[in-house]
Amino acid sequence: MIELVKKTLLTGIGVAALSKEKIESLAKEVAEKGKLTEQEGKEFVDQLLNRSEEAREELQAQIEAKVRAVLEKMDVAKKSDVDALRKEIEELKES
Repeated sequence: MIELVKKTLLTGIGVAALSKEKIESLAKEVAEKGKLTEQEGKEFVDQLLNRSEEAREELQAQIEAKVRAVLEKMDVAKKSDVDALRKEIEELKES
């Protein structure tokens, strides 16, 4: 039963939204109900925290990729493009 709960909690993007405090609280509750040892409880919290961070990073990467794709479709100039044009304008002004 505990393994099923662990697997359920460790999957899905919902873990990314959990705060450290919420994860610790949830893990403590599961540990108490599942009669986990203190060491098993700590390992469970660590697993949840690690998975939460991984899920956050994955979500962030997906969001960044989507934003880049949308900006590319919109044909919006990148900062580097604008900076290059500014440099060219300054060089033309000087000559």
